[in-house]
Amino acid sequence: MPDKTNPPITRDPETHSGMPVFTGTRIPVKVLFDYLADGQSVDAFVRHYPSVSRAQAVAALEEAEELLEVTG
Repeated sequence: MPDKTNPPITRDPETHSGMPVFTGTRIPVKVLFDYLADGQSVDAFVRHYPSVSRAQAVAALEEAEELLEVTG
C-alpha cells in the first residue's frame, strides 16, 4: 500500500502543466509506463532516471494499481 505521508507522485500546475511527476523531480510518471509498455523493466527505468528511486517507481505502480482495483 502506498505511503500517504510521502506520496511518490505529485501534480503541480507549474511543473509540466500539472502532469503527474515523481515527487522531487520533473520526470513524468507516464515515462515509467512507457518503459513498461515497451517491455523494459523498472530497473532499466531507474538506471536511466537516477533521480527516481526504485522505491518511488514501485510505489507509483502500487498507487496506480490501487486506483484501478475494482471494489465489490
